Amino acid sequence: MIERKFIAENLKEFHIQEHVTKVLRGVGQSHTKLQKTPLGEKITIFASKPGLVVGRSGENIRKLTKDLKKKFKLENPQIEINEVEKIYLDANIVAESISSSLERFGSSKFKGVGHKTMENVMNAGALGVEILISGKIPGSRAKNWRFYQGYLKKCGDVAITGILTSYKTANLKTGVIGIQVRIMPPDIEMVDKIEFIKDGDEGKVEEITEEEAKLLNKGEKELENSKDLPKDKKEEIEKSSKKTEEGKKEESKSTEEKKEDTKEEKVEPLEEKKKE
Repeated sequence: MIERKFIAENLKEFHIQEHVTKVLRGVGQSHTKLQKTPLGEKITIFASKPGLVVGRSGENIRKLTKDLKKKFKLENPQIEINEVEKIYLDANIVAESISSSLERFGSSKFKGVGHKTMENVMNAGALGVEILISGKIPGSRAKNWRFYQGYLKKCGDVAITGILTSYKTANLKTGVIGIQVRIMPPDIEMVDKIEFIKDGDEGKVEEITEEEAKLLNKGEKELENSKDLPKDKKEEIEKSSKKTEEGKKEESKSTEEKKEDTKEEKVEPLEEKKKE
């Protein structure tokens, strides 16, 4: 009996979400949440254009409240509207914008719409995007057009839970066109992301480049981390560094002496020729 109640409540919430999306089509509606409070049911709507959701002097919200009371038998539904800050990182809003632009301009400019939305999503900070448009575009035969850019996971738990997906439709003269959008957000937790820990900073985790990691493995950064070493090793490192500096100086001196000798050798025969 308890399981049936939970299933019925979830189904009711799903039907309310579907009804809200149908009523608020073309307004940039992302998703809705339903919460039970002692005063009544609280419904929060996340949208990109909250002004259009409210309407003139709150007409749209009044109609919504009446419909919800009649259809779903809610006692005191309280509707709240929250604005979505990053529009192009929300798959539902992106798919809705593509469908509305196709319904306005038709199927002739579908490539421009796809490339433009893809660039906007990548500029917003997404790691990867994939847009699939399927239907009778641009001719009478049905085709699948794919627009993709960046890095996108296709399998594993990250592809199911982490990637934002959305499915929308656009009603054109040729027929119904399906739109599928997949976005990989920047704040996703990746399993294959490698992080290196520097010596001496066991608690701190910092991202290091491949070149720095190679230097750490070779041991060329012992001088930088010599503060944590004992005195004997410090002295050895300092002696080796001094020896290398002295050797470099001797090499530079020898090269300079050789250059001077070559100059003198070249000048002597010219002077002899002048005397003759």
